[in-house]
Amino acid sequence: MIIGIIGLGLIGGSLGLDLKKQGHHVLGVSRRESTTQRAISLGAVSQASVNMNLLSEAEVVFICTPLGLIIPTLEQLIAYLPSSCVITDVGSVKTPIVKAIAPVWENFVGGHPMAGSIDSGIEAARSKLFTDKPYVLTPINTTPTSAIAIVEDLISQLGVNIHYCSPEEHDKAVSLISHLPVMVSASLIAACEKEPDSQVHQLAQKFASSGFRDTSRVGGGNPELGVMMAKYNREALLMSLQKYRSNLDELVNLIEREDWVSLEQILHSTQQARSKFVKE
Repeated sequence: MIIGIIGLGLIGGSLGLDLKKQGHHVLGVSRRESTTQRAISLGAVSQASVNMNLLSEAEVVFICTPLGLIIPTLEQLIAYLPSSCVITDVGSVKTPIVKAIAPVWENFVGGHPMAGSIDSGIEAARSKLFTDKPYVLTPINTTPTSAIAIVEDLISQLGVNIHYCSPEEHDKAVSLISHLPVMVSASLIAACEKEPDSQVHQLAQKFASSGFRDTSRVGGGNPELGVMMAKYNREALLMSLQKYRSNLDELVNLIEREDWVSLEQILHSTQQARSKFVKE
């Protein structure tokens, strides 16, 4: 199959590596000529260009640009594609993307691979990034079943765990387990950085180890991505932040009252609940 990928960063490059290994002819498009050449040398694509007309024969196109560029990219892209081409994306927010694109391009299937890395760019691309990871598809009532089947078949070749839900359900869920952690983690870093006692601030930097590394990782990531999460998933993220604030206020109240029994009960409950979300 001839597959196009627009945006040759971590996600686009990793998709290209795995799909190419499955025998597909992969066409890559990037804004930078240097990125296209590096993608070819790394084996992430068969051909690459800064021009979208390279994709005129593509049967499926993955839009792997930053979230804020997905819709503008689609608007430029459709001038080069036959109506039979299936388009999908990898954006971490789905409702505004699907609402904007579905009326314009019938064969569009919203998608979101739940995989990533602290690193970015084509140099960060790696094979099997998506293996055993959730990959969410968000078709709507008007999405052709044939388009869904094509995308499903392709991503199944990556060894992913496929999930289906509505765009709205997707956005509420990821606001809790992806977007909220970014904001909480960023707040943690900011609280440490704003410590007024310089001696304590320096000691905290020296003492920081695995616990701080784990809880601060996503808050120390790409600022542009964090802003796009908040901008495009604003309503759901605000609801999640309000729930988090309520739980945090409860902990503050218990500690102020020195209610250690109730605090232990909550921590015991969260200890048991964690395994429902992540497996070690």
